[in-house]
Amino acid sequence: MRFRLTEDQRALRDGMRGLVARRFDRAALRAAVDRPGRLDRVLWRELGAAGFFALRLPEADGGVGLGLPETVLAFEEAGRALLPGPLVATHLAAGRVPGAAEGETVVAAVDAGGLVEWLTEADVVCGEVDGAVPLRSVDPLTPLHRVAGVTAAVDPVAVLLTAAEQLGTATRACELAVQHARAREQFGQPIGAFQAVKHLCAELLVRVEVARAAVYAAAVTADPADIAAARLLADEAAVRGARDCLQVHGGMGFTWEADVHLLLKRAWLRTRRAGGGTESEELLAADLLSAAGR
Repeated sequence: MRFRLTEDQRALRDGMRGLVARRFDRAALRAAVDRPGRLDRVLWRELGAAGFFALRLPEADGGVGLGLPETVLAFEEAGRALLPGPLVATHLAAGRVPGAAEGETVVAAVDAGGLVEWLTEADVVCGEVDGAVPLRSVDPLTPLHRVAGVTAAVDPVAVLLTAAEQLGTATRACELAVQHARAREQFGQPIGAFQAVKHLCAELLVRVEVARAAVYAAAVTADPADIAAARLLADEAAVRGARDCLQVHGGMGFTWEADVHLLLKRAWLRTRRAGGGTESEELLAADLLSAAGR
């Protein structure tokens, strides 16, 4: 199996990265942190106009007509920039909920764990939300509600797109750590010259590349067990990557002004989405036992 991107896939990834860089740079990210709970509807419509929510919708239905591999590339870029909003829920609703594909309608959803992201900003909510209670979210850019007694099935595509976002966040953590290790000097040389820091950066990159291979492979096979494995690797790359990035930044990394905590908090939150890591562990274990004939 080859994972070299085609020219069209590279163009899609670069186009998505360019759009995000123009519309949601660091200044926009920090501005969003200062107004928690408010979704940028203009940005949402621009994502819709770019085809972000309609990537897998057939062209005959007004969509882009692409597949899971291309969608994973787009969500990886969204995760790299920490784009806020119910991206996965709205993408999954394209073609079913009027306006979702175009970004005119914001769609939230009750996931298998009973959590609902962006409930109060949503125009449409998939699932029963009677009795939903607000939670204090660890991520300042993701308001949360909880619905008790939910037993919804886990959508493998939601798991895969969550893994893609985690991969993007892990990539960003690696970039920030290496950038700081090159620029910050101690004892007359960049801190990246010291083995303790150098090894942290190397481990960051290894986890990112292992997770990338797993996520891209799962996008090709769409096998639930492959998706579960990819999710676990991407969760580890994002959470441990953000922690190691914080370690490289030292005391500065613990401050509100540094972006490292935003990466870590979003990564933590995604580990609970779509059934959480436990659901993926159980699915993967059952698949391995089945393959072993037990």
